[in-house]
Amino acid sequence: MNIKSNRFLSLDVFRGMTICLMIVVNSPGTGADLYPYLVHADWFGFTLADLVFPTFLFVMGNAMSFSMTKLKEAGPKAFWKKVIKRTVIIFLLGYLMYWYPFFQQGIDGTLELKPFSETRVMGVLQRIAICYFISAVIFYYVKQRGTLIIAAVILLAYWAILYVFGAPGGELDMATNAGTRLDFFILGEGHIYKGDKIPFDPEGILSTLPAVVNVLAGILAGKYIQRAGKSYEGIAKLCMAGFVLAALALWWDLIFPIGKKLWTSSFVLYTVGIDLLIITVLIYLIEIKKRTSGAEVFNIVGKNPLFIYLFSELFFITLRTIPTGSGLDAFEWVSERIFQAIFPGSFGSLVTAIAFTMLCWGIGWWLDKRRIYIKI
Repeated sequence: MNIKSNRFLSLDVFRGMTICLMIVVNSPGTGADLYPYLVHADWFGFTLADLVFPTFLFVMGNAMSFSMTKLKEAGPKAFWKKVIKRTVIIFLLGYLMYWYPFFQQGIDGTLELKPFSETRVMGVLQRIAICYFISAVIFYYVKQRGTLIIAAVILLAYWAILYVFGAPGGELDMATNAGTRLDFFILGEGHIYKGDKIPFDPEGILSTLPAVVNVLAGILAGKYIQRAGKSYEGIAKLCMAGFVLAALALWWDLIFPIGKKLWTSSFVLYTVGIDLLIITVLIYLIEIKKRTSGAEVFNIVGKNPLFIYLFSELFFITLRTIPTGSGLDAFEWVSERIFQAIFPGSFGSLVTAIAFTMLCWGIGWWLDKRRIYIKI
């Protein structure tokens, strides 16, 4: 198979759309609450913001269905070298991102190194790294039918583990579910995310297991798209699969609620179903109808997804650490003194996030103009 010639613009656009939405969700303006659908559900439930991360995993699986085919032909030595190297680098980048800016002001006013004991170990990129590794191994050694079976077993096993090892009566509660217990036992409270109501890591160790299925679904969808994606029959089957999975997820939600923070099995099916429907629409418009107007806007981001995501996170953290004379940090000052003054309320918060996203997009545009594509 000629991997390059079989590339789908729609998949690259989908990846770019996901990154852009991820930046909007992660960098809301201050001074007013962002619209509820752009904020993660408090625990169970579903919002547009909750779709972002699983979609990123899904489109990563799509990309793997192309790149891993070539790597698979290179033999086991090349495979393991590439996969291990990429896994380690992505995981370390994620860890260093949470450690950044590495220094903090001590009691006596001097700068001191932020202690390792207070640094979050798991996180978004760390989960991506682990999911990539497990999915790559499955893709390399297991046929597609076996992959489907493994995905089903993972979702059912995760459901069972939560009820067997969670606190009786609190199996699905934030503080007492099996995932939280495992994170406290292995990582300790110091290395767990503390931005929620209680110390709880939404990218914890155990909940990474069902997240693997989002990547596997992306791989399987990508392989199918390569075979039949540019036909009406192909996209019709993708669309039907999306509806079936979403409907099954809503049924499962009655007994195992949809929730991103716990990454429930019903959440996996629901997000995969929605992603299949979205990619169906994109393939229809871009690949079949050839309506590519505006596609390059998102394709630019899709060409350097990891770099642009890292830049957005690090730049956002940097702005939040720069003080101004008003008592606000640099990001707050821009959001409240400029955007909130022009667009008061939630709309101003959204405009701030969009402006920040466009700045990150500009970095991607600059890289693309110079044909600089940063890959691991």
